[in-house]
Amino acid sequence: MIHEVDDVLRTLIRAEVLEGGQIAVVFDAPTREWAAKVNSPMVNLYLYDIREDMRRRERGLHNEYDERGAIVARRRPPRFFKLSYLITAWTKRPEDEHRLLSSLLACLLRYEALPPERLTGSLAEIGAAVPLSIALPPPEDRSFADVWSALGGELKPSLDLVISVPVTSSPVYEAGPPVGDEGLRARFGDVPNREQVGGRGQPVYGSRPGRPPRKAASPGSPGAVRITETRGTTPEEPGV
Repeated sequence: MIHEVDDVLRTLIRAEVLEGGQIAVVFDAPTREWAAKVNSPMVNLYLYDIREDMRRRERGLHNEYDERGAIVARRRPPRFFKLSYLITAWTKRPEDEHRLLSSLLACLLRYEALPPERLTGSLAEIGAAVPLSIALPPPEDRSFADVWSALGGELKPSLDLVISVPVTSSPVYEAGPPVGDEGLRARFGDVPNREQVGGRGQPVYGSRPGRPPRKAASPGSPGAVRITETRGTTPEEPGV
């Protein structure tokens, strides 16, 4: 993933800044010993910090669909990591270095993300944007002077390039088959028929297994209610 970003930056700078000029693009640490060996113009992109971009972290799972639109798998969303590059120009004259830094700044300011047509490998397969920022103030917990002190070199004009790279190396969880309504039946009652539950004699949820079916009460039996009906007569009042 990091080497793919290196390739995109090298290609972008050579095509839009150097335009075929005899200036090398390297990624070495600009230490005092390295600077003493520089004998030709070059652009140095030193990767000095890697940390997760917590503002872009997402929760939950992302669904993956097949051609029918059914969910076949779920995976975690990509996590973004900030790659911080210290860009410096190395020539014999400071004026040439400033001119080269100006061209680099103008080129990178045209983009809010790495050009999609230049992405290769896993960066192209993910299909997500790769945001970038150039020459922003450093975070409170780090300064460029500290970086140069750690390298053991002298402070030099530089550009800070930060690229947020998505990483999708996470487990994939296969989804079960979609739920359909084939063979689904519902019945309300005390005791279901065998043919309605697949011949197993299993009762419907909420019924009482083994309870006999209800029978209509016959006239004269205990608990029976007798209903009489009279037509064409009116009840006589008491005392008449």
